[in-house]
Amino acid sequence: MSLNPIRPWRNIERRKSRQIMVGRVPVGGDAPISVQTMTNTDGHDVRATLEQVIRAADAGADIVRISAPDRETTRALKEICRESPVPIVADIHFHYKRAIEAAEAGVACLRINPGNIGSPDRVREVIRAARDHGCSMRIGVNAGSLERHLLEKYGEPCPDAMVESGLDHIKILEDNDFHDFKISVKASDVFLAAAAYQQLAEATDAPIHLGITEAGGFVGGTVKSAVGLGNLLWMGIGDTIRVSLSADPVEEVKVGYEILKSLGLRTRGVQIISCPSCARQGFDVIRTVEKLEQRLEHIKTPMSLSIIGCVVNGPGEALMTDIGFTGGGAGSGMVYMAGRQSHKMSNDQMIDHIVGLVEERAAKLEAEEAAQNPATAAE
Repeated sequence: MSLNPIRPWRNIERRKSRQIMVGRVPVGGDAPISVQTMTNTDGHDVRATLEQVIRAADAGADIVRISAPDRETTRALKEICRESPVPIVADIHFHYKRAIEAAEAGVACLRINPGNIGSPDRVREVIRAARDHGCSMRIGVNAGSLERHLLEKYGEPCPDAMVESGLDHIKILEDNDFHDFKISVKASDVFLAAAAYQQLAEATDAPIHLGITEAGGFVGGTVKSAVGLGNLLWMGIGDTIRVSLSADPVEEVKVGYEILKSLGLRTRGVQIISCPSCARQGFDVIRTVEKLEQRLEHIKTPMSLSIIGCVVNGPGEALMTDIGFTGGGAGSGMVYMAGRQSHKMSNDQMIDHIVGLVEERAAKLEAEEAAQNPATAAE
């Protein structure tokens, strides 16, 4: 739960779900909402794929998915899983044997699509492989690949059809005494996805994987994902998320974290509060924020930073952030620390100065955390 006793209107009561493990990452229950992405490299290329996995993990990805369309890819998964810093999910379509091979290769989770994986007997073979090799599973229902009988029954992809597909597949898993699964009901249409997820949340206690599939390019896909996922998360629905963008997977991770950060559900790195700028600005706000975002990407410690162009809203925003800078006049502005005026700084030196302040605060907080939790710091 996102609990704020001082400002109860910010509380989010998460849906109660059971917890499973994806490798070492807990999903569901009271675990933090995990962020996922998917590689887009040639799956045969171990080095390129692993490099992308590592970049995504450095950006904050908790779990990374890799498509496994052929035998060469499932062979490559063995080395990738061995060297990956995060659990790997194998994305399986059409060929159930790829799922069995991926489980044998050491993936942490198998994503299967009930609309194209094959007969119940084939699904049972996949279940057996998952159980034998300690894999969890994701039932991945997609509006674009529903089973033919459901399309004939309902006439088109709709929430009822998508949820029925998911529940039918849940029954197969549970009839085989397999319960380590999560489920998604994705669509590219925000309304369809949101309605399906709300209905699904009422029908099962399984952990839910949220996503607006095939959302589009960076800008359009970010907006669609923020609208669709943001509203569901605000309702307390969702245990792990993937933002689907026609962009670098690292951008998916960044957008996913920003959605969670905006709702107070996860904190990681520097959250910059900045104005859009106007004629009152005392410095180039847009250029400054761009440079600060680049130079502060390496900071993982949660922190808030306000960069405001003038004194209309600057002091007020600085009251609520760890570090702030408000534009003034004569080529300088005011630096705030913990909501209080601290000192003036010239505009031409302020970027280096703020980066230094953020790094100093991060180091201090990390040292305090290490002192309080020595076992965690040693990992």
